[in-house]
Amino acid sequence: MSRTASEIATQPSCWRRAAQAGAAFDGLPRPGERVAVTGCGTSWFMAIAYAALREAAGQGETDAYASSEFPAGRRYDRVVAITRSGTTSEVLALLGELRGTTPTVALTADPKTPVMEAADAVAVLDWADEESVVQTRFATTALAFLRAGLEAAGPLPAGVKTVAEAAVDAELAVTEPLDETVVAAEQWTFLGRGWTYGLAQEAGLKMREAAGAWTESYPAMEYRHGPIAITGPNRVAWVFGTLPEGLAGEVAGVGGTLVAHPSADPMADLIRAQRLAVVLAESKGYDPDHPRNLSRSVILPGQGVPSN
Repeated sequence: MSRTASEIATQPSCWRRAAQAGAAFDGLPRPGERVAVTGCGTSWFMAIAYAALREAAGQGETDAYASSEFPAGRRYDRVVAITRSGTTSEVLALLGELRGTTPTVALTADPKTPVMEAADAVAVLDWADEESVVQTRFATTALAFLRAGLEAAGPLPAGVKTVAEAAVDAELAVTEPLDETVVAAEQWTFLGRGWTYGLAQEAGLKMREAAGAWTESYPAMEYRHGPIAITGPNRVAWVFGTLPEGLAGEVAGVGGTLVAHPSADPMADLIRAQRLAVVLAESKGYDPDHPRNLSRSVILPGQGVPSN
């Protein structure tokens, strides 16, 4: 078994630990604060998911940005940064710009990195760190931690499960056999609404990173406005969360394969996409722990800071 596959399988226990830690952590956004969430790559997609979920919970206006695209001069009550390595150059640069003007909190896996000094508060999720280049359990554990903070601050949006309930769904997602039709497909389109759109983006990224797969990601309601043209026989439309009315019939009408687990927590459903990425990578003879053209840390030219 690859390291990536082993790390994927530990997510239920990681989320349970995150549920306790997130509920007790004092540095997370408070209800009513105007908040921005930031990160790079996978961390950015987790930021998008959290931002949408926080707004849906009525806890305050929340925006999400890739760290390189953070709008200069826009004021927030608090900024949350997600960085597994704690060395992401764009994140560190942004935290430096915000120091002394905006309270910041960072989520990281490594307590021996510059982010410990760059942010005003730091949550260290070192139990969810990974040896694999590709992020799986740290990303979802960070989101579970943030979700637990929302739970502690007030009621969740209707239909959104607690982190403890999500962990139960994750136990099935790490063991249930993958659909052979989905494994054998040639193309996958991932869809989501609200907070699950960030998960759809992350699913597509995992498939591209690990397996070099042809994937696309869209808001679920945008699927009819063009992306459905790519769907057909031997191609998959995968919906995270609630299935929009009429979409199943439209996918069937063009000969595509629909994947939807509406009763499962969408974060648990992301585990299935992570597992699919590993299976596809191995079927092509790729090493899912060390994907082509990627490394765990990248030094950006002229900045001298590793980026993850």
